[in-house]
Amino acid sequence: MNQNKLSVEAIKDGTVIDHIPVGQGLTILRQFKILHSGNAVTVGFNLTSHSTGSKDIIKITGLFLDDSTANRLALFAPKATVNDIENFKVVRKRTLILPDTISEVFSCPNSNCASHDEPVKSKFYVRMIHGETRLRCHYCEKTFARKSVIDA
Repeated sequence: MNQNKLSVEAIKDGTVIDHIPVGQGLTILRQFKILHSGNAVTVGFNLTSHSTGSKDIIKITGLFLDDSTANRLALFAPKATVNDIENFKVVRKRTLILPDTISEVFSCPNSNCASHDEPVKSKFYVRMIHGETRLRCHYCEKTFARKSVIDA
């Protein structure tokens, strides 16, 4: 007898962020302030995945992400998919594209950067260099590994 069991409850309408690398689900919740949206959020950590072995997943009821917001997720989960759900069915499935720039999300790790002392919003240029995501600050023009910017 084949038993299929959902580890995380299905949602009627909203967004499912699937195939998040294990450990990044909480980071995404925090960085995108998903828990402050006022919408019901269901989260699964370290779930079984046929393609990657294990994954995190986030389901947000009643909230749909625009393409720009969805693509910002690529900084944390480059192979994630964002699924729009209507009436319990996937009506749109998006693979993520790394954005060219990202603003107002991270602080520059360079403590001497003008962005720390001036009333300006952070801005980084995003590039893939030798298979790794790098972010170059608009103000101090220093380039950082993704992890150092996220952790700053």
